[in-house]
Amino acid sequence: MPAEIFIKRIYDPPSESDGKRILVDRLWPRGIKKEDAVINAWMKEIAPSNELREWFAHDEKKWEEFKIKYFKELDKKKNLSEELLSTGKKKITLLFGAKDKQHNQAAALKEYLELNFLHKQLR
Repeated sequence: MPAEIFIKRIYDPPSESDGKRILVDRLWPRGIKKEDAVINAWMKEIAPSNELREWFAHDEKKWEEFKIKYFKELDKKKNLSEELLSTGKKKITLLFGAKDKQHNQAAALKEYLELNFLHKQLR
């Protein structure tokens, strides 16, 4: 499992320090051509459901409730979390398209992975 997980907007320039770059949006980000995207994988299945994504609509006031609902969705697909973490890389960067760098599915997913997988290894 990786030692570190980072999040980054897909619109920000890639860096060698990103490690494995995984897009975790359900929809392809606007303005990015697939052939120009510097990603190692697109895991749209791990993104929030369409219903949850539309409900949240990047409303910061819904952030805590969004995380609770998203974590419940992730609990039902732990195999995807394990797949994401089984890269063998020391670093993974979760890529997202949202403008808000703190309240987005990649930030929630990072928190979920750290709470449910990475911190358990340290015990």
